[in-house]
Amino acid sequence: MIQKRFYIILLYILIKFSIQEDKYKICFIFLHDESSSYDKNFMEAANDTCHELGVECVFKTNIPEDDTCFDTVVELAEDGCKGIFADSFGHESYILKGAQKYPDIQFGHASGTLAHTSNLSNYHNAFASIYEGRYATGIAAGMKLNEMIKEGNLAPSQAIVGYVGAFPYAEVISGYTAFYLGVKSVCDEATMKVRYTYSWNDEEGEKEAAEKLIDEDKCKIISQHADSLGAPNVCESKGVPNIFYNGENPTLKNSYLISSRINWRPYFKYFINCIINKITMEPDWIGSLSDGSVEVFKASSLAAEGTQEAVDKAIADLKAGNLKVFDTSKFKVDGKTVTSYKADVDTDENYTGDTEVIKDGYFHESEYRSAPYFDMEIDGISFPEIDIASDSFSPSEKKGLSGGAILAIVLPFAAALLAIYLLFYLGFCN
Repeated sequence: MIQKRFYIILLYILIKFSIQEDKYKICFIFLHDESSSYDKNFMEAANDTCHELGVECVFKTNIPEDDTCFDTVVELAEDGCKGIFADSFGHESYILKGAQKYPDIQFGHASGTLAHTSNLSNYHNAFASIYEGRYATGIAAGMKLNEMIKEGNLAPSQAIVGYVGAFPYAEVISGYTAFYLGVKSVCDEATMKVRYTYSWNDEEGEKEAAEKLIDEDKCKIISQHADSLGAPNVCESKGVPNIFYNGENPTLKNSYLISSRINWRPYFKYFINCIINKITMEPDWIGSLSDGSVEVFKASSLAAEGTQEAVDKAIADLKAGNLKVFDTSKFKVDGKTVTSYKADVDTDENYTGDTEVIKDGYFHESEYRSAPYFDMEIDGISFPEIDIASDSFSPSEKKGLSGGAILAIVLPFAAALLAIYLLFYLGFCN
């Protein structure tokens, strides 16, 4: 009897141990924490998916885009993580290094560009066609402009939308261009101004950019690709309509019109299931409106009449393939229709174009890799601060300007002017 009990207890321990061993640990690296709308969107999706699939979920927040990221990868790998995912563009080199060091662990990365050329079976990039969501919300902005014009609150020439952008990267350029094309599809008179903050999450910088767009650039509607509530809060305080991002925020009752976001649940479910079931993953994964990876939220009561119907129709057409966001007949660059364009899909340090991406009358965004590569500056969009810094730069050169680069341009001129002034001053004094 005692021997039988012993075997029962031993069997129970072995089964329990086996179950514990089989519970997968999936780990996530975030650039910021839940105070960032961008990271919060990832965190909610990760929590929900891990809970649904019954796996352990580990978060590492406020991990900068430097060697700290690789150190975090090592820590998580040594702690038994079966899958590691990072959410920020600048994490990529450190995640790739981790994939090389730990070939038995699967690594995922949002918005990265290197998986399809890395030749690593355990490294993967993921993104979604959020440009479609941006286009749909642009329709809501354009219809609001039409309402303002119809009510006599502004002239057609004053139909200006503003956009707070983080960096002049293709991901941001693709998004604001899609948004503007959505606006233009219903309000042809519209133009757009973009101000960069050169940071993914700088609340004060985003506030300042929004204030300048409204007060100096006379923008009537604001949207953004930046991670804090800086721009939306400025819009709320000034009663300026805002197109939100990374979720919906109807608590902003004086400004919130509509919003879009990437829903990461479909990808996380794919990523984790592939790990559990030992299924080979593709280097690049791209989600869409059709699989629920791109979400457009309902328009608020501040939206113009008929907005929801127009947005719903556009979404249906996008899903059916009847509408292409980057239809080349709908935009021009330097007054000309673009019939050919080589995008930097394979990514080199000089961003050299390597892949023809215009076929069948439209730019094929995110088809040759998951991360966006649309980086053209189309007519109708201007950049107040960059244009002031130097009117002699080409559009491609302007894209490379950072805050530090602008200072590097301006300071030598300032120093030269000061030197001339001192020479004249000293000369007259002598």
